Amino acid sequence: MPAVRGRVRPAGAQLRGHDAAQREGGCAVSRLSAAATAVAVVAAAVLAGAPAAQAQAQEQAQAQDGERVVIADGHVDLGPRVVNGKWVVQLRDDSGAEPVWREPGDVVLHVPDSVRTAVPDDPAYAFLGAAGSQVWVLPQAQGDGVVWPGWNTQDPSIAGLGGREVDWRLHGVTGPGEFQLFLNGNFGEPEVVFSGAKGFPQETGVELGTHAHGNWVFSAPGSYALDVEMAASDGRADRAVLRVHVGAGDPNEAFTVSVPAGETPSSNENAGEEQNQAPWPWIAGAAVVLLAIGFLVRRKVVGSRG
Repeated sequence: MPAVRGRVRPAGAQLRGHDAAQREGGCAVSRLSAAATAVAVVAAAVLAGAPAAQAQAQEQAQAQDGERVVIADGHVDLGPRVVNGKWVVQLRDDSGAEPVWREPGDVVLHVPDSVRTAVPDDPAYAFLGAAGSQVWVLPQAQGDGVVWPGWNTQDPSIAGLGGREVDWRLHGVTGPGEFQLFLNGNFGEPEVVFSGAKGFPQETGVELGTHAHGNWVFSAPGSYALDVEMAASDGRADRAVLRVHVGAGDPNEAFTVSVPAGETPSSNENAGEEQNQAPWPWIAGAAVVLLAIGFLVRRKVVGSRG
């Protein structure tokens, strides 16, 4: 199967207001474009005040290896850094009083049942499953009481290393269902970044200086392990396991989930019955955030490696 490569880059897109989508608050995501300008201003302000600006600080806290945590609320970013001269992939945890960088293997992101929702009856979202089937969505826009994962290439330690992009790869997913990561593109059309329904590895290019969020979708409850890698243009790379627990049960069980045998990442190569919340409105509103900060994804096919 062909692997997929994309590009996430600043694009300076124009804001597009809408009134009809607000009048159709319960309609499918595909019929929602951008939100009203007032909402865009608020969304942009939220992102402007988010920890992205703090990433410029030269001194940042580093958690001790083996200090395991479950994060169920607040902002986190996956991103590369240079620590003690080594290129590493870490998670920036902003869920506490002070930001701290953690090893991905020491973290489980907990996805609550409150974000379970139905796949829209729209061909644009067929990649998520059959219309009406249940999925769990960590949305592109921040929501109360829900972890908000993103990715960034803003750490000062990687500035000036040469090249314009960081290659972000997904080597595989272990779990009870499928994983999808997509962005709301122009006019609300989804732009798939990674899809568990396709072959591995998959790859996307993330420009230096990027801070972005997407819709993280899981098709079944349980524990998942995502085998991810981020690589610099000079060939330095690091792989890590990002663990996620979806729905009820003990999220600490996800620490026991690993990637398939023979695919273990190496360090440094140099379910309730009723739905409590519906994330789709958040996703629709996130289109405004996407346009406000100017992130687009352009897809292209490259040769398969497996």
